[in-house]
Amino acid sequence: YARESWYIKMTEVKDQLIRNNNTVKWYPESIGKGRFGDWLENVQDWAVSRNRYWGTPLNIWECECGHRHAIGSIAELRELSSNCPEDIELHRPYVDQVTIPCPHCGKEMHRVPEVIDCWFDSGSMPFAQHHYPFENKELFESQFPADFISEAVDQTRGWFYSLLAISTLLFDKAPFKNVLVQGLVQDENGQKMSKSKGNAVDPMEALKKFGADPLRWYFYTNSAPWLPSRFHEKAVIEGQKKFFSTLWNTYAFYVLYANIDSFDPTQYQLDQCALTVMDRWLLSRLNTAVQAVDENLSAYKVPEACRALQDFVDEMSNWYVRRSRERYWAQGVTDDKTAAYMTLYTALVTTAKMAAPMAPFMSEDIYRNLVCSVDKAAPESVHLCAWPQYEAARVDKKLEADMDEVLRIVTQGRAARNLCGRKNRQPLQALYTDADAGLGELYQDIIKQELNVKELHFLSDMSQFTDYTFKPQLKLLGKKLGKRLGEVRQALSELDGSAAKKELDDTGVLKLALPDGEVDLTAEELLIDTAQKEGFTSISDRGLTVVLDTTLNDQLIEEGFVREIVSKLQSMRKDAGFNVVDHIEVYHQGSQKIAQVLRDNQQSILSDVLGEACHHDQLDGYTAQWDINGETTTFGVKKL
Repeated sequence: YARESWYIKMTEVKDQLIRNNNTVKWYPESIGKGRFGDWLENVQDWAVSRNRYWGTPLNIWECECGHRHAIGSIAELRELSSNCPEDIELHRPYVDQVTIPCPHCGKEMHRVPEVIDCWFDSGSMPFAQHHYPFENKELFESQFPADFISEAVDQTRGWFYSLLAISTLLFDKAPFKNVLVQGLVQDENGQKMSKSKGNAVDPMEALKKFGADPLRWYFYTNSAPWLPSRFHEKAVIEGQKKFFSTLWNTYAFYVLYANIDSFDPTQYQLDQCALTVMDRWLLSRLNTAVQAVDENLSAYKVPEACRALQDFVDEMSNWYVRRSRERYWAQGVTDDKTAAYMTLYTALVTTAKMAAPMAPFMSEDIYRNLVCSVDKAAPESVHLCAWPQYEAARVDKKLEADMDEVLRIVTQGRAARNLCGRKNRQPLQALYTDADAGLGELYQDIIKQELNVKELHFLSDMSQFTDYTFKPQLKLLGKKLGKRLGEVRQALSELDGSAAKKELDDTGVLKLALPDGEVDLTAEELLIDTAQKEGFTSISDRGLTVVLDTTLNDQLIEEGFVREIVSKLQSMRKDAGFNVVDHIEVYHQGSQKIAQVLRDNQQSILSDVLGEACHHDQLDGYTAQWDINGETTTFGVKKL
């Protein structure tokens, strides 16, 4: 039922509300102009009072003669009242006992019984938190209006509105410059979470299960902040593996070898290091990432910022460290090893600083262990560090573009290996690609090493690796050729497919010489089937084609065995708990094929696994049985 209420006449400042809202950048803009803008266009007077006990007392005193007075401060209340305690508690029932004399009739004025709408309290936050205007004037003015606020989409009629309404009434300006609206969290099926439905997720349980950083990261990367977010555990776990595990493993890799060498990064300067192409590439990508993360965060594009950071971490781990591992394995601290250490150290520390707002706990761990442990003068927390500065001099776009092309070729080459079932440890003779032939020798060597191929060929025409067969398009040629259709079918089956396809592409027609005359056929009149030539596997994607020669000869097969043996022995070193610097003896018993490969390639195999000797037909130390390309055999490894 209707009851009387105290109102703020917001309809009188409607135009000011709309004008001030138009100075705000909303993310997304559709909320500010649409949902919130429509609310302001239809603004109603604000019923600001509530008939409750708890809450901020409405600061209006009323006399039975009809006079009313709004008290503006404790000082004013004490000045006007004769019974206001020095330590007055400004809540009911205490403030209700304070009276002031009526300046018109002399009788006592009493506070009205209502309290204020709690949204008025929330909307007063910018100045109330500083006790403005009674103190902290400069502090308040330095922070007002706020650069940024964020809340859920349902706050368009709540906090967003009360902030703007009160700020417009008092200061005639918007209290914030940017608003990032957040969508609501739903279950994995897109349904609203509800305890009664049993689909609600306890946030504390989720924090215990996944950790704070992965949970935050999921919400940052899952979708645009203002869209509804479907919460499902698999996506959180995927983020854990894709970003956090990758970053932590890269950090652990650096720490492992830096500790072995007692490497102190404070004793070296990156600018004085003899940087390799891979070093310069990583530092270029690092600064490109710094720029991308900074620009996206400045534009409140949180998912884009996180993805740029995630992409860099993936490149740092799965490309730079992968390509540079042998540099860290070298004996002693050489100039090249120092460059590798300083490059990776710089990338890890900068990554920790970039990730700090999104992944505060892991970033702090990495920063404190990498920086504070060696530099006592450094800020004691990553959250006290300055944001990384973009170094344009480190960026080499040509280098990045060339390496991107290398990565594309390698990625498709790996996919081609998977398609034909050839493991990457099995060397292949050649890879053919229609990529840019301008890639330098260094990049070509990287491609050959990554894909384990002997040769790399750049071709403009890849049709030689495809077999083409032609059949007549019956619907079109049946009436046109009549009885000659059988002769055409026979002639098409006898064609050199590659030559016929080239003729068709070059001239637009395929000429067939038949006993009773020549026939010209267009591409539309033919059914053209393609098949991979035997011994080759190809993959095409986004204008790039790679073809692997999958034929194996005896030499390639033996090299494949060598790679497999090294891989198995390295795995056994790890399983046995050996340190990376431990030297070992190798034992073998079983397949005579494997024994012969070991004898023929003993020096290179032992060198790769830090082996000092290989003993045949006997076992010792940690042993394991393996199936290597169909050969069952047993190895033993023993630490010296």
